[in-house]
Amino acid sequence: MPQQVSMGATLQCSFGMTPSTLVVLPVNRVRCEGPLAANIMDHEPLVNIMPFGMCTSQANPEVAAATAAALGTPTPMPCVPATMTPWAPGAVTVLLGRQPSLDNVSTCLCNWGGVVTVVDPATRQTQIP
Repeated sequence: MPQQVSMGATLQCSFGMTPSTLVVLPVNRVRCEGPLAANIMDHEPLVNIMPFGMCTSQANPEVAAATAAALGTPTPMPCVPATMTPWAPGAVTVLLGRQPSLDNVSTCLCNWGGVVTVVDPATRQTQIP
């Protein structure tokens, strides 16, 4: 059953080497068992979604350049998330700040081909219908 995602949720990118955490700004002023609750618009790179260590996607220009410089040896580079589109699909039946609430089954796409998923929603009791 889907769960509400809150500030401090653990995220993982399919091309990232380490997990990251979600930062939720106090814009909507909605708390979920303590932490601030997230909606699908909490996708801004380096504001809401922090780096995932090193990036391994060859679609990332920095990774491609480093790999080319290493004569084809795959060379990860520091992750700079490029999550320009909102999380999808979100919990369309629950609105936070006039946007669907973010649940733990939603994903966010990175421009470099990565899929960002919620590993731990940081919410323990609330379940979204």
